[in-house]
Amino acid sequence: MQETPLAEKLRPITIKDVVGQEHLLAKGQLLQQIIVKKQPASLILWGPPGSGKTTLARIVASALDADFIEISAVTSGIAEVKTIIKRAEENRRLGMRTILFVDEIHRFNKAQQDAFLPHVESGLITLIGATTENPSFEVITPLLSRSRVLVLTPLQKTEIVTILKRALKKTSNTKSVPKASLEYIAELSGGDARVALGNLELALSLSGEKVDIETVKRAAQAKLPRYDKQGEYHYNLISAFIKSMRGSDADATLYYLARMLEAGEDPKFIARRMVIFASEDVGLAASAALNVAVSTFLAVERIGMPECNYNLYHCALVLAKTKKSRSVTEAMQNAQKAARDFPNEPVPLHLRNAPTKLMKELGYQEGYQWQADFKHAKGFLPEKLKDITIINPENT
Repeated sequence: MQETPLAEKLRPITIKDVVGQEHLLAKGQLLQQIIVKKQPASLILWGPPGSGKTTLARIVASALDADFIEISAVTSGIAEVKTIIKRAEENRRLGMRTILFVDEIHRFNKAQQDAFLPHVESGLITLIGATTENPSFEVITPLLSRSRVLVLTPLQKTEIVTILKRALKKTSNTKSVPKASLEYIAELSGGDARVALGNLELALSLSGEKVDIETVKRAAQAKLPRYDKQGEYHYNLISAFIKSMRGSDADATLYYLARMLEAGEDPKFIARRMVIFASEDVGLAASAALNVAVSTFLAVERIGMPECNYNLYHCALVLAKTKKSRSVTEAMQNAQKAARDFPNEPVPLHLRNAPTKLMKELGYQEGYQWQADFKHAKGFLPEKLKDITIINPENT
């Protein structure tokens, strides 16, 4: 029989055993309160691999004395969901809660996610979804509105080292594992506890009496993280990518794009960011850039990897090399501030619709002419905003 992996053997069973995620598990924080007060709540756990999503879901279920059903969106479909619903109905008759944990919930399509909705609303099941993708884009809005989204962060190097030390204490290992080797394993893990424990386990099996750096390298060669050892995770790389485009550095832009794609980043995520960039940072300087970015997103959706690589690199080069302007962003921020500062200003009479004789007699639409570029003597803004400037004339 295949031996249980070290990461599974050492999976925490209470929140006291969990390393990291203090912003969720510290006293008074949301997840800690759910567990301590035994108050069920549907959750979407969003975080990178190995950050503890499955572990936390199991701990919640255990604390609530619930029937914990675990499925993967990769291998499950609506038929299995229907079977689970029947089981949940039986649990309800027996006075037992049902927690359904859906790993990689972003892999379910809209119809599959819709199948959960009425049962989450009725309280028949408490849904805990785990995703590595932004739930704003991958989880349907009705399901999001009925769940709390909790963001898990990659584990820090020191936290990974703590987990590795615990692992050595809880195993029958008698080999020497120097601090430098543990730190190197932690660096290679990319913040993923599962990867770190897997590399430690393999390094122990490959070593003699001492697990040195060279042994760790041999053990980790098939699992070397795509990100460098400084821990530039997904969000740091996309930030560097965007800042490189903003700075018109085409070489850096393509380097970070390649890093993300080699790391397995979702190409749709990258394409979405470029669509935003086309308006946020290019704007009126080259309005056609938005067309290129939107076309790239559509190409990524319809073609997929690896062929859509051409489209991604093409668009990134266009955005990096084109002129930049923050005019759209500045105008948007100015408009939003004006709307917040003056939320209830009446629309000037001459701009109002006048479908009845009474309205016309009251001055509605007075002096207005239906013609291109018509400028009314009283302007178009409410009286209190007549001197405001939202878009700089030099940017138009």
